[in-house]
Amino acid sequence: MSSWKWGVSRKLSIGFMIIILLGGVLLSLPISSRNGLGTPLLNAIFTSTSATCVTGLVVYDTWTQFSLFGQAVILILIQCGGLGLMTIAIIFSFVSGRRIGLRQRAFLTETINSGQLAGVVRMVRRALIGTVIFEGTGTLLLAFRFVPQYGASRGIWYALFHSVSAFCNAGFDILGGQGSNASLAPYAGDPLVILTISLLILIGGIGFLVWDDLLEHKFRFKKLKLHSRIVIFTTLFLTAVSVALFFILEHRTLFHNVSFGRQFLDSFFLSVTPRTAGFSICDNQTLTEGAKLLTMILMFVGASPGGTGGGVKTSTVAVALSSVWAQFHNKPDVNIAKYRIEENIQRQAFSSIFIYSLLTSIGIFILCGQKIDVTRSTFECLSAIGTVGLSTGITPQLSSLSKIVIILLMFLGRVGSLTVFIAVSRKSYGSGLRQPVGKVIVG
Repeated sequence: MSSWKWGVSRKLSIGFMIIILLGGVLLSLPISSRNGLGTPLLNAIFTSTSATCVTGLVVYDTWTQFSLFGQAVILILIQCGGLGLMTIAIIFSFVSGRRIGLRQRAFLTETINSGQLAGVVRMVRRALIGTVIFEGTGTLLLAFRFVPQYGASRGIWYALFHSVSAFCNAGFDILGGQGSNASLAPYAGDPLVILTISLLILIGGIGFLVWDDLLEHKFRFKKLKLHSRIVIFTTLFLTAVSVALFFILEHRTLFHNVSFGRQFLDSFFLSVTPRTAGFSICDNQTLTEGAKLLTMILMFVGASPGGTGGGVKTSTVAVALSSVWAQFHNKPDVNIAKYRIEENIQRQAFSSIFIYSLLTSIGIFILCGQKIDVTRSTFECLSAIGTVGLSTGITPQLSSLSKIVIILLMFLGRVGSLTVFIAVSRKSYGSGLRQPVGKVIVG
């Protein structure tokens, strides 16, 4: 591991910590709370972590607890977390006209998982323009629903907040003031709201790398890089299969006495929101056991590299499954779309999945030790490390220890567990002498 990457990883981790702590302090101030009494620091840091790590788990209803100032702080944290710290820093470089040097380009490469320095500034510029376009379009579309319902000022604020929250895959909502305890539940079956939110989630989660590739090759799928094709195919496959499964699993329960069109629309939303967004249209505790399991699987997979979401990532799962397939068929190489996948990429994929699984398991054990049943503990921990934000309703009742565990899982899920481990590692091994091969029987 080169020294510059170690430095980048460490600074990225520290940068997120600083933003989280600063946001926590601001949210704890009396000006940030609706009652003017302030918010306990641990709960404020929990909210700040959830916003910065674009998760959406909350210990308070956002509208009921936080003033307009507090909501604005949360929105800024969401935007910073969604775009990445170095991307935000580059905005100031663009505005001030300062030249972006090699060190800044290296930071950008690590921040968005580009893998190469060439073209990274152009990619970030396109990502910023795309962000403005998509969030602006989402705000406009949602305003058609919210402005007539809540008035001009509040309706526009609602539209902007939920558009940014959806595009950044955060899942925060401010609909609590209208008596809604289930996020977008009042808009279940509303095509304008549900489709707008769902598409913003998908576009934000697909990754800046794929955006850039699509623009570069004018949306010609066969011309795209292998990474982009894997991400697009995996995203479409997961969405299609999940829609069908949710439709079947909830046909006689959640979708009982509901029109076919609404069943399909809500199934589509349920298949998209666990991919690190966290909005909900129902009480997750009322889902069938099969639907809960499917939701947890989708939360674990998450979005795509270089995007606004978390999870182990679609491409990671695709590489791991391809490796298993090759091993099962006794093939010497792992191939995807007539390309051979390098062994170090395979190791990284399996390492990422193992570390996420290990951290999640530790979190589950701790929450179970706090007398929370295993299903809810698993749901909560997967939601945290996948930066999703869906919950079975236990978040406000968590003990201080459980809240700290969830905070750490959200942080690791957003920054990336591998990045954190790189940041704290002490050695960087070069290409020196290698040890003799040892025979081990596995399987």
